[in-house]
Amino acid sequence: MRLPIFFASIFFALLISADGPSDNLPDKVRRIPPPGIKIPDTDRLELERGVAELGSQIESLRAELKGKPALLDLLPDAQIYHKAVDWALRYDEFYKSNEVQFARAMLVLGQDRAKSLREGVAPWANATGLVVRGYLSRIDGSVQPYGLIVPASYQPASAQKFRLDFWFHGRGEQLSEFAFINDRLKSPGEFSPPNTFVLHLYGRYCNANRFAGEVDLFEASDDVRKHYPIDENRIVVRGFSMGGAACWDFATHYAGLWATAAPGAGFSETADFLKVFQKETVKLSWYEQKLWHLYDATDYALNLFNCPTVAYSGEVDQQKQAADMMARALAAEGIELTHIIGPKTAHAYERGAKEEISRRIDSIAAKGRNPVPGKVKFTTWTLRYNQMLWVTVDSLEQHWERARVDADIGETAVQATTKNVSALTFSMRPGECPLNNTQKPKVFLDGQKLEAPPVMSDRSWTAHFVRAGKKWNVVDSTQDGRLRKRHGLQGPIDDAFMDSFIMVKPTGQPMNEKVGAWATTEMDHAIEHWRRQFRGEARVKDDMAITDEDIASSNLILWGDPSSNKLLARIASQLPIGWDAQGVHTPQAQYSRDRYVPVLVYPNPLNPKHYVVVNSGFTFREYDYLNNARQTPKLPDWAIVDITVPESSRAPGGIETAGFFDEQWEFKAPAQ
Repeated sequence: MRLPIFFASIFFALLISADGPSDNLPDKVRRIPPPGIKIPDTDRLELERGVAELGSQIESLRAELKGKPALLDLLPDAQIYHKAVDWALRYDEFYKSNEVQFARAMLVLGQDRAKSLREGVAPWANATGLVVRGYLSRIDGSVQPYGLIVPASYQPASAQKFRLDFWFHGRGEQLSEFAFINDRLKSPGEFSPPNTFVLHLYGRYCNANRFAGEVDLFEASDDVRKHYPIDENRIVVRGFSMGGAACWDFATHYAGLWATAAPGAGFSETADFLKVFQKETVKLSWYEQKLWHLYDATDYALNLFNCPTVAYSGEVDQQKQAADMMARALAAEGIELTHIIGPKTAHAYERGAKEEISRRIDSIAAKGRNPVPGKVKFTTWTLRYNQMLWVTVDSLEQHWERARVDADIGETAVQATTKNVSALTFSMRPGECPLNNTQKPKVFLDGQKLEAPPVMSDRSWTAHFVRAGKKWNVVDSTQDGRLRKRHGLQGPIDDAFMDSFIMVKPTGQPMNEKVGAWATTEMDHAIEHWRRQFRGEARVKDDMAITDEDIASSNLILWGDPSSNKLLARIASQLPIGWDAQGVHTPQAQYSRDRYVPVLVYPNPLNPKHYVVVNSGFTFREYDYLNNARQTPKLPDWAIVDITVPESSRAPGGIETAGFFDEQWEFKAPAQ
C-alpha cells in the first residue's frame, strides 16, 4: 500500500530512529528479533494443543506419502503453518494481541492442507490469487515460506509460459514466519502486473537477502518452476527499502538471469551508506574492507550492461543515496542510470513515478532476456559470482581484486579481453550458438589467436581455456583435480553456510579447559543465532555420529580441538594451520595452547568438494543485526582468536591476526 507523503515522512523518521546513532553502540545492542508480548495462558495452551495436533498429522503424513512423491513434495505447504505458530509460541514472537486469532486461523489452514494431502488432492496448487507455499531448504532442512500472486489467467493444463517477478520485502524486525504468512494471505504488495506470477520472498527474515537469504531466492524459484510454467527469459527482480538493497545485489551479481531490474531506495554499498544513513564512524580491519567486495553492488555496476535497470527514489528520501552511488559507478563505465524520482516524496512510491516504472518494466519484460547477446561485459571479485550469460570465470589470479571479461561473438569468431582471470569457459545451450557450425570457431583471447572446439549440430557450443603465464591454452576441462579455489569453494568462512552444513559437536576431552569452554559457548551461540537470524534449526551431530553420507553431502562445522573432536583429529595434520598439544602454528608464528584458537574454512580433506569450518558460525554478530549494510563477513578465510579477550557483539574474542588462503588454498601471510 502506498503511504501518503505526510505519513511516509513520519514512517521514515521512525525508520531513521530505529537504525540511527543509538544503534552505533556495541555495548548497548538491542535484541533482534525483539522479545514479544505475553499472551493469555488459556490461549497459549489452546495453541500449543493445536500445534501438537498438526505436528502429529504432518509426521504421520510423511510416513503415509513415502510412496507418493508428488504429494510428499507438497508437504511443506502444510508445514509452513505449523512452523509459523510453533515458533511464535516457543520463541516469544507474538507482537500484537490480535495475532492469537490469526494463529488459530493458520492452524486451521494447516489442518485443511494436511487433510487434503491425506485425500490425495492439493487444491491450493491450482488456485489463483494470493497463495502461500513452502519448500525444504537444502542448507539446514528447514521449511521456508514464500508468497505468490498467481494470475487469474493461469490454467494448470495450459502450455502458456508466464512472466515471473521477484519481490524483496523491506526491513521488519518483527517479521517472523507468522507475520510474513499473515501478510501474504492478505496483501498483493506494491506491484501485481497482469498475467504475471509475483513471488514474494521471505529471504530468511531480515538480512537483505544475503547469505542464506540469497539462497532463498533460488530455492523458492526452483520450487515455483517445478509447479508452474515460468518463462525463464521474462524474470524480473524488484524490491524497496531493504528489498531495494537486495534488488541492487541480485541485479548486479546475477545480471545475466533477469529480463530487467527495478530497485527502489535501500543501499548499494557499505561505507558511504553507513556514514550518511547510520551516522556511523566506521573502523574496520583491512580484511573486512576487502570483504565489502562480496556484496557492494557498486563494485559490480558494470554488470548492468547486461540487465536493463530502472531505479526509483523519493526526492526527499535519505535512501536516494543508493541510486546516486550506483549512478556514479555506472557513469564510470559510460552507462547512464535510468532513475525515476518521486517528487517531494520520502520513503515511499509516488503514484506517478510508480506508474512510469510499471510502463518501463512491462515494456522491457515483454521483450524478454536475450540468453546469448553478441556482447557481454562482466566483472567480479570472487568466484562465488562467476557467471554472466555465456561467459563463466573458472579461476582468478587473486581473489578480492577486480576481475573482468569483455567478450564479443560474431559469425565465425569470439574476441575477449580479460583481467585477473586464469581460467574461463564459453558455453551456449542447444539452439543458442550463433557461430557458423561448418568451421571451427576462432577465439581471440587477450590478443592471442586460438582454435576452439567446433559448434555442434544442435547449435550448442562449449570451449574451455586456461592460462599458463601469459599464454592461453584450449583444454578439455578447467577442472584439473588440483586443490584450488573454485565456484562454491572459494571462502570466506561465511560461504560455508550457503549450502548444506552440519554442526559437529565434540565428545572427547579438550586439550585445555579454557579452549573447551570457549568452543562450547561459541557453538551454542552459532546454533542459537542461526535460528534467530536465518530461521532454521541447525543440524547438530556428535563427532562419532558423522557418516560417510554426511561427509559426501555437507559442509562440516567442527567445534572443539583435535583432542576433543574426533573428526578434527582425523584431518588436523592436513590443514594449513597446525594445532596440537603445544599450541597453534602458522608458517609465520606459534601461539600458546591456553590462549589462542584457530578458526578457518578449508576444503574438507575427506571430501574436497565441500568445506570444513573450524570453530565458527557465520561471522557477523549482534551489533551487525542492527543495520543490514553491516551484514557482511567479519572474518576472512582464517583467523587466530585470543580467547582471553571476552567475546562481544562484534567478535568471538580478540582477533590476533587473520587472512586469506591463496588460490591453491595454501597459507599466505596477511597483507596488512
